[in-house]
Amino acid sequence: MSSLPAVAADVASTAMTMLTADGRCLWSNPAARRLGAPLHELPLAGVAPDGSPVELPWPQSDGPTRWLEVRCHRVDHDGQLLRLYELRDVSVERRERETGRNYRWRLAHIEQLAKVGTWEWDIATDSVIWSDVLLQMFGYPPGTELDYPSYRELLHPDDVGLIERTLERALGAGGPFAYTHRMYLADRSTLRVFECYGEVFTDAVGAPVRVLGTAHDITEMRRVQDELTRLAERDPLTDLPNRRALLARLDDLLARGGGPAGALLLIDIDNFKDINDVHGHAVGDDVLRVLARLLVRHLPAGTVLGRLGGDEFAVVLPDTAAGDALTVAETLCDVTARTPVPLAGAGLRVTLSIGAAPLEPGDTRDAVLAHADLALYEAKNAGRNRARLYLPEHYRHAVQRVNVVTRVRSALHEHRMQLDAQPIIDLLTGEVVSHELLIRLRDGRQPSLAPDDFLPTVERDDLIGELDRWVVTTATSALADPAASAAGLRFDVNISARSMESPGFGDWVVARLRAVGVDADRLGLEVTETAAITNVAAVRNLAGTLRDAGCRLSLDDFGAGFGSFAYLKHLPFSTVKIAGDFVRHADRGGADPVLIDAVVRAAHGLGMRTVAESVEHAGLVPALRQLGVDSGQGFHLGRPVPLDLLLQRNRDERHTTTTVDVVVRHPDH
Repeated sequence: MSSLPAVAADVASTAMTMLTADGRCLWSNPAARRLGAPLHELPLAGVAPDGSPVELPWPQSDGPTRWLEVRCHRVDHDGQLLRLYELRDVSVERRERETGRNYRWRLAHIEQLAKVGTWEWDIATDSVIWSDVLLQMFGYPPGTELDYPSYRELLHPDDVGLIERTLERALGAGGPFAYTHRMYLADRSTLRVFECYGEVFTDAVGAPVRVLGTAHDITEMRRVQDELTRLAERDPLTDLPNRRALLARLDDLLARGGGPAGALLLIDIDNFKDINDVHGHAVGDDVLRVLARLLVRHLPAGTVLGRLGGDEFAVVLPDTAAGDALTVAETLCDVTARTPVPLAGAGLRVTLSIGAAPLEPGDTRDAVLAHADLALYEAKNAGRNRARLYLPEHYRHAVQRVNVVTRVRSALHEHRMQLDAQPIIDLLTGEVVSHELLIRLRDGRQPSLAPDDFLPTVERDDLIGELDRWVVTTATSALADPAASAAGLRFDVNISARSMESPGFGDWVVARLRAVGVDADRLGLEVTETAAITNVAAVRNLAGTLRDAGCRLSLDDFGAGFGSFAYLKHLPFSTVKIAGDFVRHADRGGADPVLIDAVVRAAHGLGMRTVAESVEHAGLVPALRQLGVDSGQGFHLGRPVPLDLLLQRNRDERHTTTTVDVVVRHPDH
């Protein structure tokens, strides 16, 4: 047997051992002896002579299992068939293979979880490797061969140039890059939006050698963003540009300068309050929608029609002289008067009053709005159903409006201003959770003035601050009444944007509550959405002061433009009041319940309660309750009553709990 080592003389560095047919070891080379592998413990039966190598586990007593690659050769020695085994320790190689497989597995699953695919471009070979996840996002099965020309055909034609310019710049400069593009999937019919990030890697001399990139399908995210942007700039009732979008267009024209900048039309529906009172708010909403469509059809191209709020529209007319603006306004008045609004088989005649103001060099937005408002006032004062162009002499007529301020100031000092209380009802229990206090002018003079008649004028005057403090003073005094305290009455009062912005107003409210001994949580302040998004910092400061003291702060008329959604998370309101435009038809399906549901989810997620305004018929109660709205307010739930009368009732019924039945009962009960 001394000649056996010569069989493997040329592979002396390879661990080798020779066995007889019955498994006896005849010879092992030094490498095998150093390896120390106990062949009798290895399952050699699975290693076929002259076959492919087999990896076998090699248990270790003092560590993890190692692996041997075993190959078998037949050897004929002096007529005796022997088996020569080659042994190689492949533990490290196997571990590296397993690590590579695990890495690829983890990467694929991370891509799936993140909905992000990856790609790699080898510049030397001009080949692109797409991850299986990315291929599936493109609509291809895993492993599909996809070269760049085929991929380029899927790209939206308008985006090809952007992608290739971005890549060209990145290859020249090295480093990271990003772009967003549209592309069709493999079926060539589905268009998706992808957000891509990548990085160019270079060699030692700065030449690009490889590009790594990711692609994220953001189609749904982009759709939601576009919809939120649209909602933030559109009026939900008419789908016209809202106040913010319209005034932004006006600012653009004023900033442009040079030539005829254009004109502004302010449009008011004549006697719109009568339409709501006689026919109901549902018909009033229909009138607004029909008028929006009618006016758009009769405006020159390039103009912008929007809804400022309530029954007031506005039109921005670019590159329009004053005389032409008046002609457009008169046309709108004429076509509206000749086009009845369909109403239960008949037609409702609606007319408009319009004020037109040219945009003069040096004008500010406030000046143009004031001029158009003066012209609108002249149109109404002249009998309505007409248009007027602003003239400088209109200013003297504005002096008459000062009389409104004087009248309100006199009524305030002579104790002829009053507050009415309207209940806010828990839609689940029917209990009164609070009352909103509404200001009224009852001075006995003619003509009588509703809040809408005097508040807009007063809000332009410093008197509004005095009026706000009178409301808070009256409310806190009423809360301190023993009957109100015993009944646990809670009040909510509206404050103006000017008081909200007053640095000391919040501290004054807290001091007033302490002075009369009223728990702070019994008083809530309401600010409108328009005021809130106009001065976020002021709202945050006021909210901080009130919250620290225990007062409540409500965001009133939420949803007028959906603009405050972006600010809601930064403003610590306790309550969100959903605008009546969404609420009035919430039991009829359509978009309103969807939007209410979105508001409720957002508010509840931020720890805020919700109140639905304008709950004016019974069918709204179960619909709003199902949507998760906490409370409601409106004529169906309770009409306003004078505050003095409410207090007197509580004095007479000291031990009676005030509730309103809002449960929908079976007719047989």
